[in-house]
Order: sequence, then structure tokens, then C-alpha cells
Amino acid sequence: MSIKAEEISSLIKQQIENFDSDIEVNDVGTVIEVGDGIARAHGLDDAMAGELLEFSNGVMGMAQNLEEGNVGIVILGPFTDINEGDEVRRTGRVMQVPVGEELLGRVVNPLGQPIDGKGSVETTKNRPIESPAPSIMDRQEVNEPLQTGIKAIDALVPIGRGQRELIIGDRQTGKTTVAVDTILNQKDEDMICIYVAIGQKESTVRGTVETFRRHGALDNTIVVSAGASEPAPLLYMAPYAGVSMGEEFMHNGKHVLVVYDDLTKQAAAYRELSLLLRRPPGREAFPGDVFYVHSRLLERAAKLSDAKGGGSLTALPFVETQAGDIGAYIPTNVISITDGQIFLQSDLFFSGVRPAINAGLSVSRVGGSAQLKAMKKVAGTLRLDLASFRELESFAQFGSDLDKSTKAKLDRGARTVEILKQGLHEPLAVEKQVMIIYALTKGFLDDVPVEDITRFESELHTWLDENGKELLSTIRETGKLAEADDMNKAIEAFKKTFLPSDQ
Repeated sequence: MSIKAEEISSLIKQQIENFDSDIEVNDVGTVIEVGDGIARAHGLDDAMAGELLEFSNGVMGMAQNLEEGNVGIVILGPFTDINEGDEVRRTGRVMQVPVGEELLGRVVNPLGQPIDGKGSVETTKNRPIESPAPSIMDRQEVNEPLQTGIKAIDALVPIGRGQRELIIGDRQTGKTTVAVDTILNQKDEDMICIYVAIGQKESTVRGTVETFRRHGALDNTIVVSAGASEPAPLLYMAPYAGVSMGEEFMHNGKHVLVVYDDLTKQAAAYRELSLLLRRPPGREAFPGDVFYVHSRLLERAAKLSDAKGGGSLTALPFVETQAGDIGAYIPTNVISITDGQIFLQSDLFFSGVRPAINAGLSVSRVGGSAQLKAMKKVAGTLRLDLASFRELESFAQFGSDLDKSTKAKLDRGARTVEILKQGLHEPLAVEKQVMIIYALTKGFLDDVPVEDITRFESELHTWLDENGKELLSTIRETGKLAEADDMNKAIEAFKKTFLPSDQ
């Protein structure tokens, strides 16, 4: 069979026309060592710090140590199938997570992958997990309150939108409860919440998610979970993933609350990573830059200027203490980074004072400027009342003969402690907080038996819902107290209907 020259010519022309000259260049390295979630690879000379790398079995890793002869990589997933000699490939992009409203109501891991069994998350945007904090010029002063719904916090240590408030205390003192109740109180406050669970049991996280769902707060919440069984790199990354998801909303003019529960476990994960990567340990045999790990995370909380949209990101980091020692290394680090701390004390917790907030050691350095004027006015003397009560309480147990003024201070202090107690998952609207604290500070509770205080408060709130709607709406809408005569008359009218238990 003969082929004509014209046919050969046309075939060659066709091949030339269809010839694709694009050359794909990939940086590929070789694994020279692997173990304990860490790999070292040779040949990735142009890798970037924090770059996402892909192993030949599809598992991803993140470049951490850029050394002269090799790159130290933390493996973000199972590492048992990665062996020496395997290929590892650059992706050309730094570590990033999906962001956007599609994540609301979902439970994801630190890579942004859903772990709640509800199918994939269809997002179109990603943000790097590491990004610079907003500059001073891009910020404004904290001037809006973040209502936690917890009386002891909103009255004594108020938090503003854009603030960083540390929650610190021993194990089993109710730290997580404070965060959960704060998130529950945001469902009607135009606030997006991100709960980052670091190193917790999966059953515990599942219970927390169910609490959000039961109280209707899951729809505006993203849960980022790095469970106790996950490798250390994911525990280390989880807070950065959470704040990156929050920044997307903040830069779009929205208000975000991010809870890091807790940074002690992140520090332990970072220590593990650092020592495996042979980074030098610093003070107290801890990797020296653990302060920088937490500071570059928490500095990203901000209240943006109006020119930047006026959005805010409020951070509630948690730190666990050992035997109440807030002077230890990690606690002092985070205290120096944040704008105040709420200290939960074991002794108070076990004596039934819940939330177990130590008013003497708890402080808010900026939230007072964002506190509602009404709350600021009624709660002005609370801290002093509590401090003098604690001092007199320890003194009074040595003597039975007390003068009239000392006894009055002790009685007022006992009622203050009762008023600041709050049930589990029962956040309270700020206007109702103002009313009960007003009743306390103006002496309306001085003749109510201490054992009846909790019932008095509950029945007062019910009575106000029916008979004091105008008072409540005035406080809520203006942020200021209603007329003193109106408030006094309302409380006196309620007291006439209230029967102490001994009658």
C-alpha cells in the first residue's frame, strides 16, 4: 500500500499544529528519614517555610525546618505508609484552609475537612493559616461590648469585641462551660463563633456540639476539632486554622468570637514537634519560641477601623494551670500577650460557687471602655464588696462578736456571691443582669434570706417579663439605666408578691 507525499506532509503539519510545548516542572525531593510524624527530605531546595508538600501516597505535609541539606516536614495525617526513598513533591502554595459561610454549622478538622458525616463542604475560598496581624493603623479602640450572658463576667471583667481575654484555671473548674455559655449567648447577638477544640476526647467534642445544636447556636458556629488521638502537627495547627476562618468574616465587616480550648495542649504539641525537629529547647527546657507561637496567634484578634469595614475578632484563649499556679511559664506567657484574664479557682468551684471566678485575680484591661453604661453604673462597687467580704469572711471565723457595719458587709457579700452564681447553660440577657445587680447594690435584697436569693432572682426575671417590659427594653436599647423611680417601684412591687421560704 503506497502513501502519497501530500498525505505525509499534511500529517506532519497536523502533528505540529497539535503539538503542546508546555513543560510541567515539579520540584521533587526524596525522603531520607521518617518517624513520629516527622519526615526529612533531600532535594527540595526552593521549598518555602510553611509550604504544603505532597508525599507519593497522597498524604500532605508542611515544611517547617529549612536546613542546608534537607527540609524538616511535619506530616499531616497517617505516616506509617511513608518510607525512606519515597518521593515528596512541592505544591507551590503555603498551608491554607477553606473559609466562608459554607463552614457554618459544620465540624471540621484543622485542614478544613468535614468530620461530622454531613458530606463535603463546598467552599470557593481559601486563606493561609499564617498571616500578619492587622497593623495599628488598621485598628480602632475596643468600643463594643461582647455580652457573655454570665453575670460575673459581664459585671466584673467585661469583654469587648476585638479583645483577647484569657480564661485560666486548673482542670475541672468549669473553663469550657464559660466558653460554651458565651457561644450560646451569641445566637441573637449577630456574632459568628468558632470553637477550636485542641486535644480533647472526641466524645467530649461531640457532647459540646450537641449542646450547641440543642440550644440553637450551631447554625452560626464552626467547630474545629483536633482530637487527642490526632498527630501533634494537627493539634499545633488547629488554632491557626480557626483564626484564619474567623479572619475571613472579620475582613468582611462581621463580628467573630474564637475560642481556643486550650493552648496548653497546643504548646505541648509544639514542644513535641520542636524536639523531634531538633529545634533548640529554651527556658525551662521548653522550645524557646513558644511565646511567639501564641503571640502571633493572639495578635490577630482586633477591632478593625471603619475604613477597613469595622469587623472584629475576639479571642478567648484557655490555659490550664497546675494547682492554681498562674506564675508558671505558659500562663505568664499568655497573660502578657492578652488584655486581661479570668481566673477560675478550684476552691470556689468545689464550694459550689459556679462560675468559680476569683474577682481579685481576674481583670479586663480594655473591656470596661466597652461595657454598657447601665452595667458600669450598677456594678461599680461589686468588686470592692466581694474583696472586703472575702477578707472579712476569713477574719470573722475567729470571732463571734461583730459590730453592726462588719455584719452588714458580710451579709451583703454573702448575697453578692449568691447573685453571681449561675446555672449550667443558662446565659442571661444583659438587661436582666442589670436589674438584679441594681436590686442587690441598692439594698433591696438585704432583708431577703440568703437561701432564697436564687429563687428571688428567678421569680424577678419572670415578673419583669410580664410587668416590666418597658424597663427591660429601655436598658437594652439605650444601654442606660431607666429612671431610678421606675426601677425602684418595679422591684418594690415585685417584693410584695415574693414570699420567703420561712413564711
